[in-house]
Amino acid sequence: MLVGVLALQGAFREHQKALKACGVNTVQVRKPEQLDELNALVIPGGESTTMGKLLLQFDLLDAIADLGRKGMPIFGTCAGLIMLAKDIIGSDQPRLGLMDIKVERNAFGRQVFSFESELDIPPLGAKPFQGIFIRAPYVVDVGPGVDIWAEYDSKIVCVKQDNLLAAAFHPELTDDIRLHRKFLDIVNIEPKCI
Repeated sequence: MLVGVLALQGAFREHQKALKACGVNTVQVRKPEQLDELNALVIPGGESTTMGKLLLQFDLLDAIADLGRKGMPIFGTCAGLIMLAKDIIGSDQPRLGLMDIKVERNAFGRQVFSFESELDIPPLGAKPFQGIFIRAPYVVDVGPGVDIWAEYDSKIVCVKQDNLLAAAFHPELTDDIRLHRKFLDIVNIEPKCI
């Protein structure tokens, strides 16, 4: 089993570290031909407009969208959530458009307003999850097939739809790997996490 981490920008190394802690092999993805060997893909945070342009430039946008439509598990965090969304308020930027959600970019304010907060994420158990929000988006609306996993201040910040998982925060910047483990459940990889 091999999980790819999109490595055009953002905290891809931290995602690799979390996945490796779960006993999973990972690879940094920068070329379309690398997608063929993957069982799943993680799209990290970053700057979503730039990420969309880079996905186009490296011929990855349509290739990833096609795999997502065919059922490849994809986990998007922060900008990755924006890339997965079908609708981005006030923007026609390039996106994968796989998830039936409407998102607001930088919805909690600029970088200086970044914050951390404990989140209740019932699929992860009773223990709160430390959400790290950095120029974070949130989900304004969801379609009927989308499960809401977490909210902060009545704003949707974690969602799942079929083979897709998305978080507005940065789980890769904590030592808590439960969300990555849950993603691996979607992939049907047996986690070896402690």
